[in-house]
Amino acid sequence: MSVTEEFTLDFARAERIGLEEAIFCAGKSPEQIDAILGAARARGASLLLTRLDPEKRDRLNAALRLDYCPVSRTAVFGTPPEVKGPARVAVVAAGTSDVPVAREALRVLAYAGRAASLFADVGVAGLWRLTTRLEEIRAHPVVIVAAGMDAALPSVVGGLVAGAVIAVPTSVGYGVAAGGRAALEAVLASCAPGITVVNIDNGYGAACAALRLLHAAGRLAEERER
Repeated sequence: MSVTEEFTLDFARAERIGLEEAIFCAGKSPEQIDAILGAARARGASLLLTRLDPEKRDRLNAALRLDYCPVSRTAVFGTPPEVKGPARVAVVAAGTSDVPVAREALRVLAYAGRAASLFADVGVAGLWRLTTRLEEIRAHPVVIVAAGMDAALPSVVGGLVAGAVIAVPTSVGYGVAAGGRAALEAVLASCAPGITVVNIDNGYGAACAALRLLHAAGRLAEERER
């Protein structure tokens, strides 16, 4: 069986839901990823790749050039839309250890042409760091918050900002943090109303949730203008 028989790319997804298909590279072989990129090149399409480890990236066809970020383990193939401002999404990372997940969200937003702002290392262990940036964060209608350990930060932010809050529990933490399970349960049980929660370490999913909100807001604005 040819490796090209092992995938079918969904080029019409953006027309259906406003979000392009992303290539989740974990579990895929370098040969499969090369074939996927070759199919995209033949069509003149760009692609976003997620969870692409550096070792696997190094085994890909060098002729298929990628814009690669080792921190977020994301790559862009081809030419995505130009990023335009102003930034409508704030990406908030509780600690420096949560930055890889935050960077994944930022890269997904940038691939979609959306500007975003990063606010890193503002967790509850030093709450003054959040309060000094709070007005800047409030200027964004959508806020993504990545936090591990006890994941208290999304609840704190949810009680302080009026915009949509999307919580990303991360796998950062000791022992009972259980690889992010404690953080996930904490944000699911949050007392701050209306927080959206995505899966553990799912910066990609958080960015997609933010994009859906922005698309919905754009449609509402268009209807008002009619």
